[in-house]
Amino acid sequence: MPKENREKITARAAAAEVVDQVLQDGAYTNIAVNNFLRRHNLEEQERKFFTELVYGTIKAAGTVDWYLERCLTRPLSKIDRMVLAVLRISAFQILYLERIPNSAACNEAVKLTRLYSHEGSAKFVNGVLRGLLRKLDTLVFPEKKSDLAGYLSLKYSHPRWLVKRWLGQFGEENTEKLCAFNNTPASVCLRVNTLVTDRAALMQKLQQAGADVRASLWSEDGIICDKLPALGDIMYKLHDSFYVQDESSMLVGRVVAPQPGENIIDMCSAPGGKTTHIGQLMRNQGSILAGDIHEHKIKLIGDNAARLGISIITPRLLDATVFVPELEKTADRVLVDAPCSGLGVLRRRAEARWRKKKADLKVFPPLQLQILRNAARYVKQDGLLVYSTCTIEPAENHYLIEQFLEAEPEWQYAGFLHPLDKTMVKELQLLPQKDGTDGFYICALKRKSQGE
Repeated sequence: MPKENREKITARAAAAEVVDQVLQDGAYTNIAVNNFLRRHNLEEQERKFFTELVYGTIKAAGTVDWYLERCLTRPLSKIDRMVLAVLRISAFQILYLERIPNSAACNEAVKLTRLYSHEGSAKFVNGVLRGLLRKLDTLVFPEKKSDLAGYLSLKYSHPRWLVKRWLGQFGEENTEKLCAFNNTPASVCLRVNTLVTDRAALMQKLQQAGADVRASLWSEDGIICDKLPALGDIMYKLHDSFYVQDESSMLVGRVVAPQPGENIIDMCSAPGGKTTHIGQLMRNQGSILAGDIHEHKIKLIGDNAARLGISIITPRLLDATVFVPELEKTADRVLVDAPCSGLGVLRRRAEARWRKKKADLKVFPPLQLQILRNAARYVKQDGLLVYSTCTIEPAENHYLIEQFLEAEPEWQYAGFLHPLDKTMVKELQLLPQKDGTDGFYICALKRKSQGE
């Protein structure tokens, strides 16, 4: 934090501090932004500029750093971290925000640097940014024809290894569409709590509060907010009426299709979005065991259930890879919302693209298969096993399920209705560039009947 005697922090200073927390300390962008906004009462315009700077700079960090490296004589790692944060948010303004005059971006950067460092640093920042402005027309990305991965990586600010992977998986056109989609702002999606209201009534209340909303085409429980007043205010007024959840994630509960009075196990439950949706669909009748391996998240599941008025959920510390004999064949339906690479939700998690490593992708399939095989032991003879992830990696989705079915020959696809065209499908893979939603995978499995 710059000089303590300042009465009010500016949007640029706020952005520099949060960008530093995310890129240097490993903070999650959304959590760091929300924590900052709770502590500082920024005016609406300043709040919007602050969030635009933070999310924009972090998403574009790879390309921003590429430009800065070409205007420096020393590595970025050798620059004071707050000075580097100022350089990053200022270069982002120059490169991406046409409405901000370049002179304003430079001058405000110099003023901000003086708050965090000394006059020498201010002159350094001024020199780097002025140098960037002089070199802009001469700094060109690799040729698209000769280095397609390098070109797309810099144009859309994604790691080169990931772009190269997607080119092999989706081809040039769809990879470019996917990268472009990941850079678009994500609308806030709300799932109506059908225990206390319905979608039409909630939409009316949201509109009266100043929101621009529309019904989700994918989920009958979903509301997409194109414009939303401060979420904290809406939560205060309508605290038990909704849960913030992407529309693709809402599809899982409908595939589980729980019935009132049933016994459900959610293997990897935290923070409880899908669990509470299942509770709604059961009309708060029956029982749901909500397991999670992280002790600090157990309370979060309970808090979300209590806020929505759902009393049938029992949060429990549970290692999904370890068999619990007392649970064997006790559940009518078991959900495995598996830990995954998260490559389907890069639009919503600004920092995630820079934290993923190619080697990390090998970690998930063995873990997912272990959890799925363990979960299958908890399903009753005629029960249902549902598997979902928020990734677009085939090795974590389709191929993982095929591997499970090969290892567990008594199981087969159960099938379910496609949420849009209502045809029967054995699995659903949502792709951002094709479906306009988060990337998500869902499939349902059942044991074979005798003679099958």
